[in-house]
Amino acid sequence: MSGHPQDTNAPARAPQGSSAAASDSETSSEYHDVDDRLLPHEQADMMAVLAGSAEDEDEDEDDEDYDPAWLNAPVSHEHDDDIIDFVDAEEGDEDEEDEEEDEDDDDDGIELQGTIPLLTILQAARSGHWSRNQILSLLGDPEQLAADIDDEDDPSPLSQILRRGRRQPKDPNRFPKVPSIEGEKLMRSGVFGSNESAFDRRMRKQVSRRILDRELGTVDYDARRRNHGLLAQSLLPTTQAENIIHYDDPVYSGQFSDDGNFFYSVCQDFQVRMYDTSNPYNWKHYKSVHYPWGQWTLTDASLSPDNKWLAYTSISPLVCIAPTDPLDTGDPYNLDLSEDHQARRGHWGRPGGFTGIFSVRFSGDGRELVAGTNGGSLVVYDIESRRVLHHIEGHSDDVNAVCFADKSSPHIIYSGSDDSTVKVWDRRSMGDKREVGAFVGHVEGITYIDSKGDGRYILSNGKDQSMKLWDVRMVMSRRQFRDLDPQRHTRYRSYDYRMGRYDEEDWDPHPHDNSVVTFRGHKVLNTLIRCHFSPPNATNSRYVYSGSRDGKVYVWNMDATLARVIDVQKATKDSRERDGDSSRRYYRFDDGGSWSTCVRDASWHPNAPFLVASAWNGYSLARGTCSLHSFNEGLNDEGDPPMSCNYDPKMRKPEWEEAY
Repeated sequence: MSGHPQDTNAPARAPQGSSAAASDSETSSEYHDVDDRLLPHEQADMMAVLAGSAEDEDEDEDDEDYDPAWLNAPVSHEHDDDIIDFVDAEEGDEDEEDEEEDEDDDDDGIELQGTIPLLTILQAARSGHWSRNQILSLLGDPEQLAADIDDEDDPSPLSQILRRGRRQPKDPNRFPKVPSIEGEKLMRSGVFGSNESAFDRRMRKQVSRRILDRELGTVDYDARRRNHGLLAQSLLPTTQAENIIHYDDPVYSGQFSDDGNFFYSVCQDFQVRMYDTSNPYNWKHYKSVHYPWGQWTLTDASLSPDNKWLAYTSISPLVCIAPTDPLDTGDPYNLDLSEDHQARRGHWGRPGGFTGIFSVRFSGDGRELVAGTNGGSLVVYDIESRRVLHHIEGHSDDVNAVCFADKSSPHIIYSGSDDSTVKVWDRRSMGDKREVGAFVGHVEGITYIDSKGDGRYILSNGKDQSMKLWDVRMVMSRRQFRDLDPQRHTRYRSYDYRMGRYDEEDWDPHPHDNSVVTFRGHKVLNTLIRCHFSPPNATNSRYVYSGSRDGKVYVWNMDATLARVIDVQKATKDSRERDGDSSRRYYRFDDGGSWSTCVRDASWHPNAPFLVASAWNGYSLARGTCSLHSFNEGLNDEGDPPMSCNYDPKMRKPEWEEAY
C-alpha cells in the first residue's frame, strides 16, 4: 500500500453531505464503493485542476505524485487495520429523500465552462485518479460517448485515441497450472503425507477397512506406517458443525495450543477467552482476559511454548502478557515495545505512539517476542530484561505478519508486509538491520504468513487472491532483490481489498516469482485473512488451508487441487436470531443486513480430525462465531449432545435461545 493517507489499513470514507442524484445501482452500492458521479464541489475542484493543467501541461505531466485535494481526504483512523464504518440504518432516510428530489437530474452531464484541451482530459484519465465514469461525465452523455467510442468507423481523434487505450485481452493461460507439477513432486517426496500404493488405489480402501487392517496387524511395519498416514489424511472435517460458540462481536483469531489441550479466541471486544479442549468434543471455558487500552480491535495473540503465558495486542505499542493458569487471577502485565519505552498519548488519552502492532509471536525458547508494526518495522523484545533488542524498519509498508521458521530455534524470522514481500531475517545478524533474503511473487500486500516449523517451508496469503508456498532454499538474495527491484511489478494502484472486489483481469504473474506452489480459489478481501499448514499428527502434514471472505474454509492438497471446502456460512446461517442492535450496524461492504460470514482464521486440532473456524458472522457481519467442524462420514448424527448446538462464550446455553 502506498504512503498516501487513503491507502492506510483504515477503510476509505465516501464523500459526505452529497445531494447529487443517485441511480438505483448507486443506491445499492452505498456500503461498497465511492460513487463515481462527481459531486458539485468535486466538479468545481476538477474544473480548477483541469484549468491549471491546461496552463502548464508539462509540469503536471512530470509530477507522478499529483493528486486532486478532494481525492486525498484523510480518514479518521490513520493506522487501523480492518476498520469498518458502522452506519446507522436510520441515517439513510434523508439521503433517500434527496435522491427522490433529484431524480430528474440522474443523466445530466457536467456543463463545461470554457474549453479544456482534450489532451489535458486524457492526461487526467491516464493518471488513474479519476474513474472512467467521471471522465465520461466531463465529456457529456456517457452512453452516447461510449457508443461513439465503439464505432469503428468514427474517424474523430477522441474515438481513435480512446480505442487505442482500451485494455488488450490477456493470456487466459497466465494463471498457475492446476495440478501443480512442483506440488505433485512434493506429495511424492514424503514430506507432505503418504501416497497410496498401486494395490491400495485399485482397492479404494475406505476408512473402516484401514482401521480393520490396523487392528489386525496383518501387514509389515512399513505398510502399517503408510496405512496410519493414509488413515489420518482421509479424516477431513465436514461442513456440518458440532458446536457453534456465539460472540457479540466479530472474532479475529482462534488457535489451538501445540498439544491440543487449550484453545483461545481473540475478539473485537478486547477480550481473549481461554478454553479447556483436552476433550475436543466437550469444551470448558475457564478464563477470560481483557486488553485495557485497545484501539478498534485486538489484532493478534500468541501462546508461549510451555502454554503458561498468552501475549496479545491491539493497534498500540503495548503487548499484554497474561497467565493461562485458571487459578492465577492476577492482572496481566504490560510490555511497551516502543523504542523509548514511553507510550505516547493517542486519541482519547489512550496509548498511541508511532507503532500499532498487527502481529506478535513468542520465540521458540519463550524468552523473546517479535512483533510486526504499522510503520513497516520489526521489533525484537527481550521479556526478561524488558527492553527492545532490535527495531528494524525492514519494509516499506505495514508488517501484517511475523513468525519464526523453527519452533525449536529463535534464530530465523519471517515477516510479511503490505509491500508484497516476505523477508527472511537472521536473529544473529540483525544488528546491521538488513534482511538475509526475500520471497517475491505476490502482486498485492500479504495478509498472513505461517511456517511449517521445519525451518524450510513457509506459507503466505496475499491480497492478490492467492496463497503461496515457499522453500527457504529458493530465497532471493539481498543483492538480487536490490538489483531487480521486484516491487515495481506489484500492486494495482486503484485496488483496495477492504472495500472492493479483485478484478482477475488486472492480475499478471510476477516475472521474478520464486514460490514453489500457488493456491487459488478463496477470497482474501475486507480483512487480513489467515492461512496455515495442517498438523503432522492429525493430517500427516498433507494439506494447507485458509479462511475466506465468502464464508468458507478452503483445504488444498499440495498440488493446488482442492481437497475439501467447509462451508461455515451454510453451517451457521440463521443459528442466531436477529436483534435490534445488529440490524443497525452495517459494515460498508455488506449487502444490506442479510446473514453473511467472513472466515478470518481457522485452526486444525493437532491430534484429532477437528477444525475450528473463527469468523465475523451473523446479520450484517455484526457478530462473531467459533464453529467446530469434525470428520463425519454419515449425515445422521448419533452422538450426544446432538450436532450444531449453540453456546455463548462461556459454553452455556444462550439467553436468546432459552427464550424460544
